[in-house]
Amino acid sequence: MRTPALPFPTLLAGFVAVLVGYASSAAIIWQAASAAGATAQDIAGWMTALGLAMGVSTLLLTLWRKVPVLTAWSTPGAALLVSGLQGVSLNDAVGMFIFANALIVLCGITGLFARIMKIVPHSLAAAMLAGILLRFGLQAFSALPQNLWLCGSMLLAWLAGKALAPRYAVVAALLAGSVAALLLGDVNATAVHFAVVVPRYIAPHFEPALLLSIGLPFFLVTMASQNAPGFATLQASGYRVPASSTIVITGALALLLSPFGVYSVCIAAITAAICQSPDAHPDPHQRWKAAAAAGVFYLLAGVFGGSITSLMAALPVAWIQMLAGLALLGTLSGSLVQALAQESERDAAMVTFLVTASGLTLGGIGSAFWGLIAGGLCFSALSLARRA
Repeated sequence: MRTPALPFPTLLAGFVAVLVGYASSAAIIWQAASAAGATAQDIAGWMTALGLAMGVSTLLLTLWRKVPVLTAWSTPGAALLVSGLQGVSLNDAVGMFIFANALIVLCGITGLFARIMKIVPHSLAAAMLAGILLRFGLQAFSALPQNLWLCGSMLLAWLAGKALAPRYAVVAALLAGSVAALLLGDVNATAVHFAVVVPRYIAPHFEPALLLSIGLPFFLVTMASQNAPGFATLQASGYRVPASSTIVITGALALLLSPFGVYSVCIAAITAAICQSPDAHPDPHQRWKAAAAAGVFYLLAGVFGGSITSLMAALPVAWIQMLAGLALLGTLSGSLVQALAQESERDAAMVTFLVTASGLTLGGIGSAFWGLIAGGLCFSALSLARRA
C-alpha cells in the first residue's frame, strides 16, 4: 500500500504544535496588549498579524531548507511586556517593537548573535527572566480562593496532564477551564463572534527611556530565552540551519510588521520539538512536512484571529490568569535552576531576580533593566574579589 504524501500523524503533529503554542501564550499576549490600552479590535488585529507572520515565516524557512523550522512569538517577551507596557501608549509600544526587532536584524547581519549572548552572563539573563515571570505565578494562585472551582479544575487537569502526557498539560488545563467556565455560567456568550479582522497600522513613537527600560531587556529576553533555545532544539534533533540568515529573515519580517502588532517572530523551541520528533514522521528527512502543515494552520489561525480574540474576551479574567501562570510555570522553574546553577554567581543572580521582581522604576526606566544593572555590578565586584 502506497504511503500518503502527508501521513495523518504528520498532519496532526503540525496541528498540535500550533494548538499548544496558542494555548500556552495567547492569554499572555492578550494581557500585554491590554496593558498598552489596546481595544478588543486592536488585539484581534494583532492576533491576525501574528498568525500570518508565523505562517509565512514557518513555510518560507521550512520549504526553503526542507528542515522542520517552526517559528513562534516570544512568550517570555510577551510576559515582559505585560508589566512593561502598563500605562504606555500603543504608539510607544510599536516604537519599542521596531527598536528590538531592528537589533535582532542587526545581530543576524553582523553575526553578533553568539557574541552578544556572551556579554550578559547566562545566570543573570535567566534570573531577569525569572523575575519577570514571578508575577504570573503569583497572579494565577492569588485568583484561586475567589474562583475555586474554575481555577481548581484547571490546576487538577494540568496536574493530570503532567503525570500522563506532559506535552499536553496546558491544553488539558485550557479545556478543563473552558468546560468549568461554561458550567458555572462565567462565559459571556454575547462576546463570541466569528469575523476576519484586518490589522490596523499604528504609527510608531520612539521614547528613549522606554527603549532602554523595555526595548533592550525585551531584545535580550527574546534572543536568550526564545531564539537560542530554538536553535538548540534544532541541533538536538539533528538539524543544522545557518543561524545568521535565519535570524535576519525572522527579525526582518517582525520589523516590517511591527506597526501591525507583530512584536516578535522567533525560532520556536517547545512547539518545534513536536514537529521534530519521531511521532511526527519516522523518517527525519520527512519531518519538515509536519512544520509545513503547522505553517498552514498558523495562516488559518491568523485569518480567524478575530474569533480567537473574541473567545478570550468571553472567558473570565481568572481563566486567563491561571492559564498564563500554568503555561509559564516550566519556564519560571527552568530559569531559576539556570540562574542558581553556578554557586559563584548565585548572589548576583538573586540580586537580579529580586530587583526585577520588585517592579521598581527609577528615572522612568523599569525594573528589568535595573535588575540587570544591579546584578551585573554584583557579578563584576564579586568576580574581581575572587581573582584578588
